[in-house]
Amino acid sequence: MEIFIVSVFILGYLAITLEHTLKIDKLIPALVMMALAWAGIAFGLDNFTTWFDSHNAHLINDFANLPLANEIGDHSVKSKSMWMEETLLHHFGKTCEILIFLVGAMTIVEIVDHFNGFQTIKSIIKTKRKTYLLWIVCILAFILSAIIDNLTATIVLITILRKLVSDKSLRMWYAGLIIIAANAGGAWSPIGDVTTTMLWMANKVSASHLIQHLLIPSLVCMIIPTLIATFLPVFKGEIETIDVEEKVSKNSTLMLVLGLGMIVFVPIFKTVTHLPPYVGMMLSLGIVSLVAEFISNRNFSMSNVGQETHDHGPTFKALSKIEMPSILFFLGILMTVAALESLGLIYIFGQDVLTSGIDLDFFVILLGAGSALIDNVPLVAASMGMFQEPMDAGLWHFIAYAAGTGGSMLIIGSAAGVVAMGMEKISFFWYLKNIALLALIGYLAGAGVFLLI
Repeated sequence: MEIFIVSVFILGYLAITLEHTLKIDKLIPALVMMALAWAGIAFGLDNFTTWFDSHNAHLINDFANLPLANEIGDHSVKSKSMWMEETLLHHFGKTCEILIFLVGAMTIVEIVDHFNGFQTIKSIIKTKRKTYLLWIVCILAFILSAIIDNLTATIVLITILRKLVSDKSLRMWYAGLIIIAANAGGAWSPIGDVTTTMLWMANKVSASHLIQHLLIPSLVCMIIPTLIATFLPVFKGEIETIDVEEKVSKNSTLMLVLGLGMIVFVPIFKTVTHLPPYVGMMLSLGIVSLVAEFISNRNFSMSNVGQETHDHGPTFKALSKIEMPSILFFLGILMTVAALESLGLIYIFGQDVLTSGIDLDFFVILLGAGSALIDNVPLVAASMGMFQEPMDAGLWHFIAYAAGTGGSMLIIGSAAGVVAMGMEKISFFWYLKNIALLALIGYLAGAGVFLLI
């Protein structure tokens, strides 16, 4: 049955990577392989000889000789069925913590966008020089992705670029550098990328140490490719700006500052209360929603009294616009990896790596490069089951950097790349030809700085 489960994982992953060829959304194979993997565990449970206790991070002793199920009233020893139920509930709970956190963050960003808050950022960009604009958008991508995550930062900045740059081919170049900068910015923040959020919520890294160890390497990963790009012919001269005046109200600025501030507040809340991050995110969402509803209700004219319902409020509209397919995709991926971890396969592989003599730093660099081909979420999830290093060990910080920035080398290697690909219709091979080398140089430069530090 182990072969069946591993085969399901491989075939499911193949379907995810060939999403555009098969014309099947990656959400579908992710959910199917999750269900089949756990069904395989349920059917083959009596024949499994190993089981990994995720809560205590070790293999269960003598699992092969445990009974399949306890007799009624007999709780003297945990049966295999009890272990499966407890493990499934454990992983589902941990996964839902991440998903609820992401839902909260996405909703806050959508509420800010409802009030045209990001227009405030556009209004401060006045330059016509291509190189100046390049540095501005890359620095904004680096900073914003650390606050509102790399996926959302990419969407926001490409949306702003469309209002500034009319030349589509030039926008593709800007989008390529934004992907690199957004992924670099997301790597040093506990809320900047799904993978860093996973490591943070699993108590593998703390927010303060993550920032302390990865800020400089991530900055180097962004600066080097941007600096090289300024010498490319495509960024010489001035852009033809699009003069479109859009009103920025006081509510726009207010909601932008409030939204970003409440997201930044989440790690502080966790540090002070020691509660899981999703609790702080729900508090932040509640406060932002309260202010949003108050502003909206205050702006209703008397002629509309009695016609508005909660369906028309900013919070409801924001919830209807968040990326639920992405949320369910992460559910499928994380729970499938949890199935492999539960059988002890990932732990055993990790021990083999440790005892094979492969340098761990080299292994992590390869893991980062692999995240350009395979989604970084399962790679990080797998690494969390492979290694049992203590919190804030250098290995976890290096994994956070590698998985967060390595995906920039291919446009399909990160969520930021995939969304830019869709928004600007960037082809896989155009990105490979023009941006991949810049991303590789930045990735290796940042990794070198991390190892030196």
